[in-house]
Amino acid sequence: MLKKKIETCPECGNDVLISDNIRGEISCNVCRLVLSQRIVDPGPEWRAFTSEEAKNKIRVDSPINLTLYDKGLSTSIDRKNKDAFGKSINPQTMSDFHRLRKWHTRTRRIKSAEKNLAYAMSQLDRLASQLKMSKDSKIFTAYILRKAVNKKLTVGRSIEALLLAAIYISWKSYNIPKTFEDFNDLLPIPKIKISRYSRLLSKELNIKIGVSSPMIYISRFCTELNLSGKVQNRAFELLKLAEKDGFLIGKSHIGIAGAAIYTATLLEGERRSQREISLAIKVTEPTLRKYYKKLIRLAKQA
Repeated sequence: MLKKKIETCPECGNDVLISDNIRGEISCNVCRLVLSQRIVDPGPEWRAFTSEEAKNKIRVDSPINLTLYDKGLSTSIDRKNKDAFGKSINPQTMSDFHRLRKWHTRTRRIKSAEKNLAYAMSQLDRLASQLKMSKDSKIFTAYILRKAVNKKLTVGRSIEALLLAAIYISWKSYNIPKTFEDFNDLLPIPKIKISRYSRLLSKELNIKIGVSSPMIYISRFCTELNLSGKVQNRAFELLKLAEKDGFLIGKSHIGIAGAAIYTATLLEGERRSQREISLAIKVTEPTLRKYYKKLIRLAKQA
């Protein structure tokens, strides 16, 4: 029995009514006046006493999944070679079903756009596992790829490069501290090409990407360098000073984050060499030194 606020009882004015799905009635909780009857039960007509039994009796498919090229809505011919009673079919019928499966697979994707989307989704599934992408980030990447295919942006362009650009856009949208260098060991695609395609996708698909802050990289890089929480807090303070001074405008976010970490290690007595930090963050040592001079000056003025 479930209490619902549907309407007011015309007899006593009570607004708390009882919905009885077993009897199919809605009645007043005070005077027991039946306000409606023969209500349709939206639940299943079968009963199950275990989760396994419920799974076997259910007759609906999984929800729509954007990370599958067909959204999980296509059908396939089962390979069990058994009839409805679980008995093995005869060799002639088995041969017929084998031929049906073959032609079903061949005719399922006719358009080149669908083939490109299927290939992109299979690559996305592989890269998402290697990059340890979150579910939301993976779904948003698949959404970008679908819009790109619908607008024919894949024509004459590398599917792999567009895929990496879509992943990069999803990272930016969710403020995930990842960089172009994270793609280096996955696919041999130049960073400049991924950057160009990410600008193309954001422009053509009208995806607005907010300006990220170098602060999102501090925790990640400090963890990789095995630095303490004091260094992280000092690096955050330095970046806040730089932001207040307007020094972050037009600067490389990764470079300025690395310089803030290097400066914080000197101030907190947990020294790391410029080379060690540059290798971990993948920025050049001159970049660290250039930003370090400004940050140490701001630290002394504070």
